[in-house]
Amino acid sequence: MKLTRIDLNSWLIQTEGQTLLLDPWLVDPLVFLGLPWFIRIQHRNPPPFTPETLPQVDGILLSQAQPDHCHPPTLQRLDKRIPVLASPAAASVVRGLGFASVQALAPWRSVQWGDVRITAVPGAPLGPIRELGYLLEEEKSQTRLYYEPHLSEPDIRQRLQQEFHPIYTLLIPVVGQVFPLLGEVIMGPERALQVVEALHPRQVVPTAMGEVVYSGWFASQIRTLGSLEEFRERLGSLNAYARTSIQLCCPAPGETVTLSTSTEAMA
Repeated sequence: MKLTRIDLNSWLIQTEGQTLLLDPWLVDPLVFLGLPWFIRIQHRNPPPFTPETLPQVDGILLSQAQPDHCHPPTLQRLDKRIPVLASPAAASVVRGLGFASVQALAPWRSVQWGDVRITAVPGAPLGPIRELGYLLEEEKSQTRLYYEPHLSEPDIRQRLQQEFHPIYTLLIPVVGQVFPLLGEVIMGPERALQVVEALHPRQVVPTAMGEVVYSGWFASQIRTLGSLEEFRERLGSLNAYARTSIQLCCPAPGETVTLSTSTEAMA
């Protein structure tokens, strides 16, 4: 399995037999609640792909209904015949956009998509809606990838460790965001390290980090929690203490990384 970074939460996931598009945002700004004055996010530089220049996409994977994961202007320019796997809230959005094959996954339900088994993992509750993360397992290589774009709670990590160990790669935030009244909505270095300690991966790939520009009233109220360098230092201390060699992989937009597999021995 390979990961190609696009920007923010957007990734291409390539297996031996197919390419999946995760939480795509490729065009236009992100506007929440239809209110640009409230919060607006735009790419600092053009993404490495447009909807028209993507490689052949065999499936779209959407974790949430918010526009930074389920972006209508991007999705409107994609082929509506591409199958979509989504959280129930995101599934409602893409059905409204005209996608012909949409499957909503309930938490802990699994489906087989070609050579990948995908399990919906409960994500952090965002208001009244609990969205999803995903566990992807490529059967031939026994590669396992856990994607969570916000927060991974202790009970979720415990079940993942019990039922899906080993998980070789974590695609998680390591630089957090604190929202007014809501607190830590995207996990920072401390919580990210707790996920690492619980699941014992071989590599960590940061997500929810973008070459982006924020504007609007609410954007000015968001506080950044930690930094990539802080997480790097914490991970280095953990490796030294536990005598592990967990790698931090930080691809640039357009760059592809190969994920660890069951056949690789830990250093």
